[in-house]
This record gives sequence, C-alpha cells and structure tokens, in this order.
Amino acid sequence: MLRKFIPALVTTAAALGVTHSAVAQERQTATSQLDTTVTLLSDQRTRGVSDSLMSPAIKLGVQYVHESGFVALAEIVSASQKTFTNSDGHSLTLAGGYRFGDPEGWHYGVGLATEIFPGAKFDAPHGFDPMVGPTDFRSSNYNTSFAVLEIGYGALEGRILNVLSKTYRAADTGGVCGQMLDIAFSTGADLSNALTCYGRGDQNSRGTLLFDLDYKFAVAPATTLTLHAGYQKVANFAEANFSDVDFVTTRTKTPELFMVRDGTDLRRIDNNKVVLSVSRRF
Repeated sequence: MLRKFIPALVTTAAALGVTHSAVAQERQTATSQLDTTVTLLSDQRTRGVSDSLMSPAIKLGVQYVHESGFVALAEIVSASQKTFTNSDGHSLTLAGGYRFGDPEGWHYGVGLATEIFPGAKFDAPHGFDPMVGPTDFRSSNYNTSFAVLEIGYGALEGRILNVLSKTYRAADTGGVCGQMLDIAFSTGADLSNALTCYGRGDQNSRGTLLFDLDYKFAVAPATTLTLHAGYQKVANFAEANFSDVDFVTTRTKTPELFMVRDGTDLRRIDNNKVVLSVSRRF
C-alpha cells in the first residue's frame, strides 16, 4: 500500500525558543540551567498539521541553557502510527545552537536540529509507466535534519529553517506523487495531477525552506498565548507548499497529501482545530 507524505515540521525551532526573561533571571545566579518539561496536548500539531491523527498527545522535553548562549534540546512526543507508517508511536527531536543579543531587544540564534521517527518508513513507486502502472518501488523514511536561523525583537521572533537532509519528512517522488496517485485510485479522482508530478522525474526535497513568525505574551501568571504564522516552500514539490496561522486555519494546496488511512476511511489531518496544552516544568 502506498504511503502518504505529510508536509509538516516538528517545532524544531523550540530548541532556540528559550523563555528570555526566565533565562535572564537565572543567569544572575547560575552559569547554566537544566529544565525538564512534561506537556499534555489535545492534539500534537506541527505547522498546523496533526502528527497525532487529531488525538491527544504527550510530550517530554529536556532543555539545557548555558550563560555563553549555548542551548541544547532533546524532546520526545507522541506520533500516530497510522500517520507515520511502521513507527514506534513517537518522534524524537535533538537540537543545539547559540543565542546572543538582548532578550528584551534584538536577539539572534543559529542552530542545527534533527527529527527522527524510529521505525517509520513506507514503500512507494518512484515511477509510473502508462502501460504497466506504478514502477520502481523504494523505501522512504520521515527523518529530517535542519539548519535554523532566528531573528527576534523582544517577544516577536522569526525563524528560517533549511532542510539539509535528502528529504523533508519523506517528501520525494514516491512520497508525494505516490500519495496523490494512491488517493486518486482510491477515490476515482482524476489521475492527471499525479501523472504530472511523476512527469518531472525522480526528485527529493533537500533545500526546502520553512518560515515561522511567533509572538508570545502572558495572559496570566501561568498562562502564555502564542500567535503563529508560517509558510513552507517544499523543494521540487510545489503541491506540498502551504501556509498556516494558529487559531485561524491551515491553507493547503493539495488535499490528497494531508489524508491518512484509518481502516477503510480517509481522514484529513489539516482541519481547523483549537489546540490546548498544559505543561509542568521540573
């Protein structure tokens, strides 16, 4: 069975997203800080797309911050085994980088990160012959590596992420064109978009660019509201480009790329949804 491509991105930039005021206070008395956080979420979303198949998730993160500006993060979070085929049911993010500048004014960050989905992979055709159908079946996985650049002023932060790995969450000819072909066959839809995709030849998505703009402000002593806008430009696969705005909508171009098989049903993972979360720091 063909496997889908989910154009999304784990919140890799969280590795650089330290709470500025807390870090500034800690630096007055310590040279480093280690935090462990457990978060319960009504839905695990990455760039407006559900990684947990619209279900609750749990996240465990460990973050280390040094007064030099060095930041390191390890994070494990629930991930749907239907969304990420053959996975162990979770994803792992490892990241490190440096932040510098004035936390209350202009500040900057650079870093590297990798997102790993243990066991998750699928087989899909990388070619299509009109006479015989799908050909050249190969295996793809969702693991992705990024370079991160951050520029911010106070509570406003912008980030650009560049995909360094061969694919961005399995975005290759098999993952993208194969998903479109599978959904078209399953629903009796027109095959022309999938065939056009295959007509571009065998491609990967290294060089994909992801853009984020976040603004965080406290609405209560223990509650923070984050406003987010993002856009992803997937290299070689314009079908997978989309924009997202938290609390409003996720606007995708190709619905077929955001469908997951759940038994005999096809479920959308880019539907609008308000996500609630509760965190506990140790």
